Amino acid sequence: MHFTSSRLLLRPVIPGDADCLFRIYGDPQTQQFNPAGPYPSLDYARETLRSWLEHSNQPGFGHWAIILQENPQEIIGFGGLTPRVVCGYHINNLGYRFATQWWGKGLATEFARAVVAWGFEQGKLNEISAVIRPGHSASQHVLEKTGFHFERKVADPEYHSARLFFTLTQAQWRASHLADAK
Repeated sequence: MHFTSSRLLLRPVIPGDADCLFRIYGDPQTQQFNPAGPYPSLDYARETLRSWLEHSNQPGFGHWAIILQENPQEIIGFGGLTPRVVCGYHINNLGYRFATQWWGKGLATEFARAVVAWGFEQGKLNEISAVIRPGHSASQHVLEKTGFHFERKVADPEYHSARLFFTLTQAQWRASHLADAK
């Protein structure tokens, strides 16, 4: 499903996106808070896309290429809303990565708001979560501006570190939209 926000076009990922996925996810800067590190190869990016496409038919979920409406030929990021198990918790996970030249322009917040609205309105989800590493203040700021609330800090034995869980319920989201409308 394609949809737009004020500046962004979100379209489902396609196999031909592998080069762009590797360009963004293979960049050490975009992966600085990912203990698994940058994608090691273009083949790894292709495999990731295949996995994303296999799971793209689940109602309420998806992976999208993020594109500026004013320049529809360039993918500036990728994001998704996916069911995941993280540190033993089953969540509806919001995730995203943008190429570094697009950081600090409010695009991550715009993406998050659009996908949260889609997840609650079209996907009929009751709750959406996001998981970040401690110290990732930019992502924490995006989540807070989108209405997410810190829920818990969980040890991540796989990477010998911690993860911070942020959550937004449909009821909280609807209440904030009603308050904004007044």
